[in-house]
Amino acid sequence: MSKPKFAMYWAASCGGCEIAVLNIHEKILDVDAAFDVVFWPVAMDAKYKDVEAMPDDSITLCLWNGGIRNDENEHMAHLLRKKAQILVAFGSCACEGCIPGLANFSSTQDMIDTAFSTITTDNPDNIRPQASYAMPEGIITIPTINPILKTLDQVVDVDYYMPGCPPESHQIAAVIDLVIAALNGKAQLPPKGATIGAGNSTVCDECPRKRNVKAIKEFNRIQLMAADPELCLLEQGIPCNGPATRSGCNARCPSAGAQCIGCYGPAEGVVDYGARLIAAFASVIDSDKPDEIDKILDGLVDPAGQFYRFNLAGSLLRASKAAQTPKIG
Repeated sequence: MSKPKFAMYWAASCGGCEIAVLNIHEKILDVDAAFDVVFWPVAMDAKYKDVEAMPDDSITLCLWNGGIRNDENEHMAHLLRKKAQILVAFGSCACEGCIPGLANFSSTQDMIDTAFSTITTDNPDNIRPQASYAMPEGIITIPTINPILKTLDQVVDVDYYMPGCPPESHQIAAVIDLVIAALNGKAQLPPKGATIGAGNSTVCDECPRKRNVKAIKEFNRIQLMAADPELCLLEQGIPCNGPATRSGCNARCPSAGAQCIGCYGPAEGVVDYGARLIAAFASVIDSDKPDEIDKILDGLVDPAGQFYRFNLAGSLLRASKAAQTPKIG
């Protein structure tokens, strides 16, 4: 019998998810032993036409990392959805949009202008990328940027979600073991739509730091203060996203003295990540005077980035009006 087939694709993301898979060390040999790797552009030579020629549902498992930023990403999402029996939104970019999703605060034109005309860019002729260009050999094309970045499930149906920026390697290994066991009839996969490779609670529930419901008079950056190594960071006035963030990382950042920034995405039951964080931050403010509350909140130097660093594209907001409304003229 032929082995089940495995695919992995990299869309709008940094590539860290690919490295995390390779970082499972000798467990990667189990992947090779259990699967026939048929499409993994970062690790093997493969062409889109090879995937297009495959029968529908012929790929057993496809890990998709990255958001949908351009028409090529969107085409591949639809193609791999047709070819894969199990499609996993793998990593924060696919699940929530992650850092690339913050571009949804700006229009496509503003984003391109920032990349090609700011002081750090050497572009004296003010050249901009073009979707197509006539060469002596023929017309060459590059993907066209979409108005906003979308999460994978905003474009195609997704079977499972595996959050993290990137997912923890031990969690990846555990999921691979589960899939292999399920393929061999020794285990059952979770219900469709489930989050895998992560917990069902919050980072706060994993965090060893003590909470004493301390009320604060200011928010401050962790670099500018000497934080108590045993007390909750948020209750010391350090913006920590643990109260809204899904568990599964073993509170790695707070345990090491750094605040949680939310890379595992919304905890189970959280409808909007930013709204939950706003409520959590408000709960530790020691004031009921509007002017004083405003002054305390001024300590959050980048509220949008704080509350939606990883989750803007997947949130109820999704994008600003500037990004969603095309410029006329």
